[in-house]
Amino acid sequence: MRTLFKQTALAAMIGLSTPALASLAYVSNEKDNTLSIIDTETQEVVETIDVGQRPRGILLSKDYTKLYICASDDDTVQVFDLATRKIVDTLPSGEDPEQFSLHPNNKHLYIANEDDAIVTVVDVETKEVLAQIDVGIEPEGMAVSPDGKWAVNTSETTSMLHWINTETFEIEKNIVVGQRPRHVEFSKDSKIAWASAEIGGTVHIIDVDNLEQVHEMSFKVPGVSPDRVQPVGIELTSDGKYAFVALGPSNHVAVVDAQSYEVLDYLLVGSRVWQLDLDKDEKHLYTTNGVSGDVSVIDVEDLKVIKSIKVGRYPWGVVIDPTS
Repeated sequence: MRTLFKQTALAAMIGLSTPALASLAYVSNEKDNTLSIIDTETQEVVETIDVGQRPRGILLSKDYTKLYICASDDDTVQVFDLATRKIVDTLPSGEDPEQFSLHPNNKHLYIANEDDAIVTVVDVETKEVLAQIDVGIEPEGMAVSPDGKWAVNTSETTSMLHWINTETFEIEKNIVVGQRPRHVEFSKDSKIAWASAEIGGTVHIIDVDNLEQVHEMSFKVPGVSPDRVQPVGIELTSDGKYAFVALGPSNHVAVVDAQSYEVLDYLLVGSRVWQLDLDKDEKHLYTTNGVSGDVSVIDVEDLKVIKSIKVGRYPWGVVIDPTS
């Protein structure tokens, strides 16, 4: 970092353009109880940090100063300070937090509590539990729309999407989807929600204005048994061009035309691909591959896997800080 600072200062003095700072990718390693930090320019792990037990869901605060970590076996959400790279606080989470989502107000954290069949809403500033909302059996996925109007929870055993009004903390609608729904991803304009159903092998497209399903997708990976094609994480490009769907133990990521819903390609990555995130320029997509213990890097323009980065055991979540 000191070398980079000197280079930046020297470039400014002699009128050269300053070198770009690389983003940092954060990866939760479920079996190692660690966080791997990847420099996205060198595409190498630069630090590994001990965190709580069984870290799974991770997300950044809206001001990119903190990383929130679901320490599932500790029954807590840890607060990781990005500047000091230390755990600085914990938040009440309910039992067995797995996935969560932060409201655009940067205050209200919606947490899925798998063992208790509830969604817990916590104020991250005051640590106050604002609500505990009864949902279906084994709640897993959690998403808040970019406009802040909806929080959506997926219940695995009930096979439902629970649509929670973020002003009242009340469920306004339940939508039945395929078996074992795992993840929800909103389009940037909050008009479309994509929901994956792991055992159903499907992705469900929801019109948010009407809260109705408008399309259902399935996947056929050449040479892979259908029972191994299990959609989990979803990532959408901001230009509305692509949707990337992690297909679990099929070891492939589906590339989908986000307008026509046509599957364009299947990209072979590591074993049991789970979650995904785009870098700040959306030139590269990073995937966590649990069984092979690595992160695959996909070139978005060429739609090719260009690198595998070894991390800890059973990497689960990945987020990239666009300001780092």
